Amino acid sequence: MTLKPWKKIYESTVYKNPYWTYKRDAFELPSGKHGEYHYVHTNGSSMVVPIMGDGTVLVINQYRYLMGRESVEFPCGSVKDGSTHEETARKELAEETGYSAGSLIKVGEFNPYNGVTTEMCQVFIARDLGFVGGTPDETEELELLRLTPAEIDAQIRSVAIWDGMTIAAWSIVKAKL
Repeated sequence: MTLKPWKKIYESTVYKNPYWTYKRDAFELPSGKHGEYHYVHTNGSSMVVPIMGDGTVLVINQYRYLMGRESVEFPCGSVKDGSTHEETARKELAEETGYSAGSLIKVGEFNPYNGVTTEMCQVFIARDLGFVGGTPDETEELELLRLTPAEIDAQIRSVAIWDGMTIAAWSIVKAKL
């Protein structure tokens, strides 16, 4: 069965900041009915799963303002204008963990919230890591942790790791380890 697409009549920008653009579209359904769709547009994001030589995985613990609690996550960041997903992955890895990757391989991608955002997150595995020193953004206070794959699985099951993007990326990466 082929599903019928909606027809975009027009698109407008409601608000824009350095991280995303809030948009409003007018559309027409296949039935002819008209409506509005509000969503967030981004250039995408890059999430990195850094694997040390001994098989442990680097994760960061940081405070998440909207949830009012700490969150264990893989390094991740939004793709800025003029940058690529790979450049963003390398930048976020160094910034958030203090490591650079000798090998960085894209292994998949996903949309974190397809009813609300156009964002596509590309997932990378980073290996051959070398310490270069990190410089987090002023809004980031980060704690670097090393976990085994079994510990990551256990923390997801116990909801100690609750970030959806980290869980999605791990489901892509785990099968490739």
